[in-house]
Amino acid sequence: MNNFDTIITQDFLDSLLPPEKSDAFFDALYGDASEGAYDIRLEPVSFSSNRIVLAFNLTQRPGKCLVCSLTYGLPNVFSRHPLIDIKGMVEKMGDAGVAVKNWRLGDTEESSSAIHTIPLYLNLA
Repeated sequence: MNNFDTIITQDFLDSLLPPEKSDAFFDALYGDASEGAYDIRLEPVSFSSNRIVLAFNLTQRPGKCLVCSLTYGLPNVFSRHPLIDIKGMVEKMGDAGVAVKNWRLGDTEESSSAIHTIPLYLNLA
């Protein structure tokens, strides 16, 4: 079994989805990055021999309302948005030695009123 946790580190995930992508996402969505209610960060959750689980953590920005931001529709948006680019992320994981057979996003989960999470399930080849 590969040691996926040595490949899929937080630094690697931050290179796939750098912090400035949050502003770029909201600029594309609303025409103004300051309209964004949350920051997006991709983080590791769990590793097994046949699956990796990551999470898009949405963290409320100061003075904004995460609960008001309609985050429940985001899995559909994230799955096809060119700035999020999950397909490109999966290709870069392959380049790093993680062979992903397929992927899917789970439903938005409310960890708290200030943090929502969208799981990303990566089934390995």
